[in-house]
Parts: sequence; C-alpha cells; structure tokens
Amino acid sequence: MPPVNLRHAVRAIILDEDDRILLCRFAIPKADGTIVVWATPGGGVETGETLLVALRRELHEEVGLTLDADPPHVWHQEVIDPGHAAGYDGVINDYFLIRTVSFTPRGALSDEKLAAENITRLQWWRPQDITEYDGTDLFSPRDLATSLATLISSGLPDRPVPLGL
Repeated sequence: MPPVNLRHAVRAIILDEDDRILLCRFAIPKADGTIVVWATPGGGVETGETLLVALRRELHEEVGLTLDADPPHVWHQEVIDPGHAAGYDGVINDYFLIRTVSFTPRGALSDEKLAAENITRLQWWRPQDITEYDGTDLFSPRDLATSLATLISSGLPDRPVPLGL
C-alpha cells in the first residue's frame, strides 16, 4: 500500500463563559457548487512547528486570541479521504480546549487573506443551536454537537478522544 499523505492541522475548541463555541464558516468551492462547513479555528502545522506553536500562530491569525498557557489536548481525528482536503489523502486534526470570556474575534489576517483560506465569517454558537440546526451547512467534525456536549458535561478526558468524520 502506498504511503498516505495526510494534512496535519491543529484546531481550537474556544468556549466562552456561556459555553458558546467559536466557529469559522468555510465556503469551499467545488466543481458542483460551494460546500459550507462550520469548523473550529485552526489550520495546518507547518514544517518544524510543534502543535502548540502552530495553534498559537493560527489563533493569532484567524481570531486574534493570545494564549497565556498550554491548553489541554482533548480530541484527535484522522480522516482518510482523498476528497477531504485538496492535495492530500486526508487530514489529522488535533483539538485543544480553550476557555475564555466572550470576545469579538478579529485576527491579524485581512478579510482578503481569510477569504483566500475560504473563511467567510466567525460566529459564536450555542451548543443547542448546533444540535437543532436543520440547514444545508455542515459541521466539522460531523458529530460536533454530541462531542461538545460530552466535553462540557464530563470535563477534560484523560487522553484525547478519537473522533470520526
């Protein structure tokens, strides 16, 4: 079997004092239309970066958040699917939990640079709104509402919880 080329990324589960989660709206152009996916802030780990260095960089760029301490690693996701990330056979996402007071997200990247990364909006979501959402947009991970509810009710896991697609 040939080697699998996976994109390694870090993601931040940013929860405010009301347990709302900050999500990025990605509008991803495809041959048959645009797919809209709501996902946690974050992005690719660059060569030579540790996960936490990459997380700090991505949070500064996308939402303007600076971390004072190392957040706990709570979820791990591996998706092998050549259509999931352009140029890759799939992705590895490592998720870190960040508790903060609510803020207006505004990162260092301009709106044009965010759009180049397919990010069209940042929005706080109540877990209930994710659970009750019945539109055509997707969430990543697909079971975000369930995984988030478990994280909020059960607290930090002993080791990162494996996630599905």
